Amino acid sequence: MERKWLLFVSWLIIRVSLWACKVEGLGVNWGTQANHKLPLSTVVQLLKDNGIQKVKLFDADESTLSALTGTNIEVMVAIPNGELAAMLDYHHAQKWVRSNVVRYNFKGGVNIKYVAVGNEPFLKAYNGTYENATLPALQSIQNALNEAGVGNSVKATVPLNADVYESPQSNPVPSAGRFRPDIADVMTQIVQFMSQNNAPFTVNIYPFLSLYGNPDFPVNYAFFDGGATPLDDNGIQYTNVFDANFDTLVSALKAAGYGTMPIIVGEVGWPTDGDINANINNAIKFYRGLLPRLVANTGTPLRPGYIEMYLFGLLDEDAKSVGPGSFERHWGIFRYDGQPKFPMYLANENREIYLIGARNVQYLEKQWCEFNPNAKDLSKLGDNINFACTYADCTPLGYGSSCNGMDLNGNVSYAFNVYYQTQYQKLEACDFEGMARLTMKNISTGNCNFTIQIASSGLRTAASAASFTITVLTFLIFRV
Repeated sequence: MERKWLLFVSWLIIRVSLWACKVEGLGVNWGTQANHKLPLSTVVQLLKDNGIQKVKLFDADESTLSALTGTNIEVMVAIPNGELAAMLDYHHAQKWVRSNVVRYNFKGGVNIKYVAVGNEPFLKAYNGTYENATLPALQSIQNALNEAGVGNSVKATVPLNADVYESPQSNPVPSAGRFRPDIADVMTQIVQFMSQNNAPFTVNIYPFLSLYGNPDFPVNYAFFDGGATPLDDNGIQYTNVFDANFDTLVSALKAAGYGTMPIIVGEVGWPTDGDINANINNAIKFYRGLLPRLVANTGTPLRPGYIEMYLFGLLDEDAKSVGPGSFERHWGIFRYDGQPKFPMYLANENREIYLIGARNVQYLEKQWCEFNPNAKDLSKLGDNINFACTYADCTPLGYGSSCNGMDLNGNVSYAFNVYYQTQYQKLEACDFEGMARLTMKNISTGNCNFTIQIASSGLRTAASAASFTITVLTFLIFRV
């Protein structure tokens, strides 16, 4: 009996030690732009199983917040850019705060810590669309939070892209960082207001995008293994772009008079498909460098110590816009179905541990749609491929991506199948004017996975079951 007790105590000590070493500052971005969504309860359980205690959302969806109720997971809710102008009406801001924050502010409710006012509203691509609305919206929301009595615990912040600050070309070092000249005045006012309310500055930093946007960018500088030629800044050696970018912001804040303002990294990560540099190996390399630094509270040269950050993102999102690049749909540390892509350091030990995948995921039937080599009329093949890839995600077929390099039959089959799966395996979705056929054989090849989609409800639909029955009968008839 004594031996069993000692073993139990030893096990408990080990478990407590492991938990104490978890990456305490780590959160994730939970985006939901997917054609087939995992059930909310499944995603929340996924967060719990992996000890993820912070979530950044891109809206304040009632169903999502209800699923997070009682979990004690810290939540950043958000107001999309398109709703910023409405917040200039203070009564509207008050109503928003009551409906999306105060409503959940009870014991056992939702642990809302931040309100994200917009998302990268000063991107140059927006051509100033949200410049006049962002500061007033921020003020309205924080004032409404204060008035509602939750302002001490819930802070309004503005997630900003790293392009809101820069160093001059004549002196491109972090210590020369300043806010972008065209928005310097409004940025100073935003920082001043957030500082008065003890709110943090939120910035999104993407080393991958530095590499993607500049063919001359040194590859090693995007990672943390010290392989890059150091950038010398008055004796400080920068060997990776994350540290240099973060400290450029620190310098910009200092120049504006707010050098000690808290900073949250709202988004940081590495995509795994959709570009020649977006792959599993590079993602592993990136996270192997980032996460141990976070655990060790390494910080940066100008801000050593703890950094609160949110990985981007939790799940792949096959319905996101590919305007910035095909990689946009492949940022998840988990696949579309909640299964982990690679091992990650989640504890302060010299080892890798696998993330825990989503439980009890229900998939559509094991059947695929492929190109029919017996098709006689191929005159509209191109039109049908374009149709499939307009309504489904064909980004893995792009140059340098996971399905690049297949022959014509493989490319056509991928396009047809991904559309068929997106359409819940409806029989008519695998026709393409006689150029497609169903198969029970997995037609995945090499690194190219021909996916079976999940049943979004978490259960096999009656339509899917009926479709499967008809498919089996058709298959048997042709076999005979």
